[in-house]
Amino acid sequence: MADFRAGQTVGVRIKLARRQRGFRTTRELADAIPGGNVTEAVLENIESGRKADISVSQLLNVARGLNVPPSMLLAPMGSPNAEVDLPNLSDDFAQMTAAEFDCWFAAIPASSYRPRLAAERSDIEMLASIRELGTLRRELERLRIVLEVQSASNDPDLRDMDLEVRNRMERIRQEVSRLAALLSSDGLLDLEEPPE
Repeated sequence: MADFRAGQTVGVRIKLARRQRGFRTTRELADAIPGGNVTEAVLENIESGRKADISVSQLLNVARGLNVPPSMLLAPMGSPNAEVDLPNLSDDFAQMTAAEFDCWFAAIPASSYRPRLAAERSDIEMLASIRELGTLRRELERLRIVLEVQSASNDPDLRDMDLEVRNRMERIRQEVSRLAALLSSDGLLDLEEPPE
């Protein structure tokens, strides 16, 4: 079976991904996608190429239903140097490779995509900071659980590691505060620590 990541169109990539993810028919996939805007008929039209323009919600619903990153359906990521093959894109996308498209789409800083404006570069850096903030908060939660396990243990070696874990948590909290302050200064207001 051909790998969906190298398919030549969105429809082909969706069809191959559907099969690789175990959905034998478009009906099975449509039934797995709640909401009703991706029906069996819509999927059949997308896969056959009769429906070239897919709404954002349909694309995201299909990607979620297949458990595939949207970029994998939008561009031939199995051939990262191939040009983006989406219909009806502006000339700004001409000669953009699949890898460049993915970096642009995901707003990955210091990637193969080069922002054209300082404002775009700033937006990409802001998104990177938001992602980092989320990663640090998840690490704090993980370390909190480690600390609970270590503290409840009768093993003195584990309890002796408490100080090391607490020190690491403090360094992460400082970085979280720094990032939150930086993002708040950029106008993002919803950066409070999530409730425990």
